[in-house]
Amino acid sequence: MAASATPAGKPRQPSISQLRGFAAVAEQLHFRDAAAAIGMSQPALSGAVAALEEALGVQLLERTTRKVLLSPAGERLAIRARRVLEAVGELLEEAEAARAPFTGVLRLGVIPTVAPYLLPTVLRLVHDRYPRLDFQVHEEQTASLLDGLAHGRLDLLLLAVPLGAPGVVEMPLFDEDFVLVTPRDHWLGGRDDIPREALKQLDLLLLDEGHCLRDQALDICREAGRTEGAPMTTSAAGLSTLVQLVAGGLGVTLLPRTALRVETARNDHLATGDFADPAPARRIALARRAGAARTEEFEAFAEALREALRPLPVRVAGRSA
Repeated sequence: MAASATPAGKPRQPSISQLRGFAAVAEQLHFRDAAAAIGMSQPALSGAVAALEEALGVQLLERTTRKVLLSPAGERLAIRARRVLEAVGELLEEAEAARAPFTGVLRLGVIPTVAPYLLPTVLRLVHDRYPRLDFQVHEEQTASLLDGLAHGRLDLLLLAVPLGAPGVVEMPLFDEDFVLVTPRDHWLGGRDDIPREALKQLDLLLLDEGHCLRDQALDICREAGRTEGAPMTTSAAGLSTLVQLVAGGLGVTLLPRTALRVETARNDHLATGDFADPAPARRIALARRAGAARTEEFEAFAEALREALRPLPVRVAGRSA
């Protein structure tokens, strides 16, 4: 058979239909049986195999009046054809899975001052409502999370806002108040009307640089009129250590209310106090890339998470917040 080639001298691209027809004939070694197996008419099947031979420039079959045999080239290419068809099948399966919401991988980035307190609720929601979702969690500081979102390493972020990051859409979940955590015998312990101005001269313990909670606490202090020279210690990488320092009498700190039960419930050397209204607060949100392919899915996830968070001591945001 003469080779049929492109202007560059290379075989033409075969079609999936041609490969499917050839693979069926190679398996059945009979045109009628092969046509029945793939639901194609016998003339159409014969034409597809002939077109494949012409496109590749290779004789694949030896035809006789009674039987069909694979040529040496046909035996080799039949193996390749089956692999191509298997790969196409996998591609179609993956596309079907991608069309179905809440399937496949969802990579969530979470800041350290949220992860221990909200993840139990998040994971329970995913387990109960989205069992087919391959849910992966990455705990990192805000700057690293935003970088991961921008470069596609992460799909969603759970963190404090506002971010002011271009190309990032915030989906607010809730607002929560800050609580003052003090040593047990501190004069502000147990009060429910602490004025913000009390923060002006307190020995305040903060998280290390890079934590957004540190920046939020500093903003609250500045709003309260705290001067740059007021006593302030930075000596903790996490909230648990920060609380232990407070219990040891080294100062006071600010905790978001969702962290209060986990961090203070078992320590009788601590006291807490609530601020007078309006209390200082932070907003927690999910964040996604603007124009993300899974925007509708992420919006639905945010709404489901708002409902799941209602039992917590927070003020849940509305859908249009």
